[in-house]
Amino acid sequence: MKLTLKLRLIAMTLALVAAAAPRALAQDNIKDDFNPIQTGVTSLSIAPDARGASMGDIGAATDPDANSQYWNPSKYAFAYSQGAASLSYTPWLRKLVNDIFLANLAGYWKIGSGDNQALSASLRYFSLGEVTTNSPGEATVAQTLNPYEMSIDLGYSRKLSEKFSMGVVFRYIYSDLGFSDSYAGDQNTGASAFAADISGYYTTYPIIGRNECQWSWGWNISNIGSKVSYNNGEDPAFLPTNLRLGTTFAFPLADYHTLALSVDLNKLLVPTRPREKDYVTAPENTEENLQQQRDYNEALEKWEDMSSITGIFKSFSDAPGGFSEELKEINWSLGAEYNYNQQFFLRAGYFYENAMKGNRQYFTVGAGFSLNVVRLDAAYMLATAQTSPLDQTLRFTLTFDMDGLRDLFGRRR
Repeated sequence: MKLTLKLRLIAMTLALVAAAAPRALAQDNIKDDFNPIQTGVTSLSIAPDARGASMGDIGAATDPDANSQYWNPSKYAFAYSQGAASLSYTPWLRKLVNDIFLANLAGYWKIGSGDNQALSASLRYFSLGEVTTNSPGEATVAQTLNPYEMSIDLGYSRKLSEKFSMGVVFRYIYSDLGFSDSYAGDQNTGASAFAADISGYYTTYPIIGRNECQWSWGWNISNIGSKVSYNNGEDPAFLPTNLRLGTTFAFPLADYHTLALSVDLNKLLVPTRPREKDYVTAPENTEENLQQQRDYNEALEKWEDMSSITGIFKSFSDAPGGFSEELKEINWSLGAEYNYNQQFFLRAGYFYENAMKGNRQYFTVGAGFSLNVVRLDAAYMLATAQTSPLDQTLRFTLTFDMDGLRDLFGRRR
């Protein structure tokens, strides 16, 4: 099938969600070193909710909310409410098309006595819109496709002490790109995978001066699982396994006024795909060139056959540029959240990814308003490197608090 211009654009976006186009680096000397980590089902790396997104994609150690399933599910054990559910909507490539989006439904419920355990779940759906393709030849046959990626998961978290909790999540992933492409391979059916997350959360309340503050730490290793196999298993791709580390320090400014400052670090635990340029340097049609080509093909075959668990350990030491390039694979975020009496929120943040590894760099702002029953959060992102599909995009999250609903219906009775 011959892809339409729109489909080619979508395919490029999926393949490079975690990496901006090298065109942005054309003016830099590092253009030839552009080496982003390649994964399948890249939509799993998109922040789903407006609160975390408005703080520069932060959530490892922030206060628990209904969307902690993505950031750090172990936080649910410390949630203040008995339960909550949220629905988030994120437009994608809004400046170019209007039918690509990410929808996310998430929530949790406290179980057992002592308020120490919680069950959680989420459903992600990334729609690539409606795409029309046609087959070349005398008789052109048009076909309408609706490619998408989705995941559904279930989690459990528990306090192991008064200050520490851990959580685990099991996830089913399905990717149906529905077209023939060099990245996805020839396929008429979708590709499936299974994965798990493991996380931890620690929080304490130090007294500074006369004020009680909160200092929290969190970590989450997400999407540990099988590969996703495109092209009937001939083109396996690594899932975007990710290590997230973060800390948040919250302190009172005055009565009812609180400010929280957060830092998150992220690293994809995926091995770097071998590049031909790193192996083949000799002139063409020479014996040395042929041997280098064989070495490259062997390295590429090993990378394709590598298990995902082996790839996690390999990801810490396989960058062509050595330790300095490994450090460049670490993304970082800074964020701040001001809240007044847990009713009104203002947020801002910054996300940085090295130009060599994707060049995603952007500021984010957002706000939220909460009543007893419902909370509405909004986020806006402004890319500084002009390479993000979410540049100048608004996203929204609507959250319902189960304690508030219970009190509301209890009063009506």
